Amino acid sequence: MLSVAEAKELISANTLLGSPVAVPLEHSLAKILGSTIYASQSIPAYEQSAMDGYAFQFDGWKQQSVLEIAGEMAAGAAAPLSITAAQTARIFTGAPLPAGADTVVMQEKVRVQDNQLIIDDDELQKGSNVRSVGSEIRAGELALPQGSLLTPAAIGFLAGMGIHEVPVYPAPAITVIVTGNELQTPGKPLQYGQVYESNSFTLRTALQQMQISPVSFLTVEDDFDKLLHTIAQALSSADMVLLTGGVSVGNYDYVARALEVCGVTPVFHKLKQKPGKPLYFGTRDQQLVFGLPGNPSSVLTCFYEYVYPCIREQMGYAETTLSAVHLPLLHDFSKRAGLTHFLKGYWSEEGVKVLQAQESYRMQSFAVCNCLIVLPEDVTDLHKGQSVEVHLLPH
Repeated sequence: MLSVAEAKELISANTLLGSPVAVPLEHSLAKILGSTIYASQSIPAYEQSAMDGYAFQFDGWKQQSVLEIAGEMAAGAAAPLSITAAQTARIFTGAPLPAGADTVVMQEKVRVQDNQLIIDDDELQKGSNVRSVGSEIRAGELALPQGSLLTPAAIGFLAGMGIHEVPVYPAPAITVIVTGNELQTPGKPLQYGQVYESNSFTLRTALQQMQISPVSFLTVEDDFDKLLHTIAQALSSADMVLLTGGVSVGNYDYVARALEVCGVTPVFHKLKQKPGKPLYFGTRDQQLVFGLPGNPSSVLTCFYEYVYPCIREQMGYAETTLSAVHLPLLHDFSKRAGLTHFLKGYWSEEGVKVLQAQESYRMQSFAVCNCLIVLPEDVTDLHKGQSVEVHLLPH
């Protein structure tokens, strides 16, 4: 069996960055920019007022002190306006400066008498309250480099330059196959020997949390021929296939053999870890296949530790893995040597504690945990206050 570190290296070695695709700007949130963007024009494209007030020529005002109000400029004005050195124009935030004006005084600093403007601002300087051409960005300047995370602010910045679509690294097309004869759909009554199917709900929402949607879901019984057909169907269109269940060594665990028949080359099968020891990873050309164990806690643990970073690497993120910190353990803990343990935990400013209900079939602790505590293979006895590695779960 491979170690956790060896398995993660093999997955990364078989993971390729996707080719950028153009998407509408409003659909680019949380994606990674696939190429560098330069400004095609200067923004603002004309001199604008930075506030409501009056626009005028500074030197003309210094010579005359009182200015005649010659017109008005509102944001979105359809026609230009010109003023002389002895004139001023009422102006509003974002409006173009009239020709001949170079300064704006805020309306709180003026008096108007008989269509004459008297300015009461001893600190006013030439060019005050004016947004110059290109003060946001000049034509040809770098706007955002390739690899930038598209946040709401970044999207607003690009929209302000007139950009309506951007190249991004796409999410892989994912198909999830849920296997098992014992599974019943939530909302229906359980028959003898059945359990409610939850893995599709867990994976669907975990992928939605990663901004990956839609995802295809298929279900199949523990029947070899039916499994072959379902895997072939998934591989016909998916970039990544996630299977749950059927990867262990039981009489009805057909996944590994069926994948081989379908042309998938195994990279590894079984790791020195708990939970999720039977984890499978294989490839078919550039398609990636994960065989996740069937137990719900194992599914989600393996998803966060292996599938999550793989998807993020395909999508161009600089940070692919869960955020890792080291925190003091709040109590003693012991385990056997030989396997890396991923334990559901809860961290706070004081440290981190191991939760109850760690069995791989139980989701009770996962439902309230906020981290996975990573205990290496050779670790056995841990004491209160000892530093441990903690992987923070997305929220």
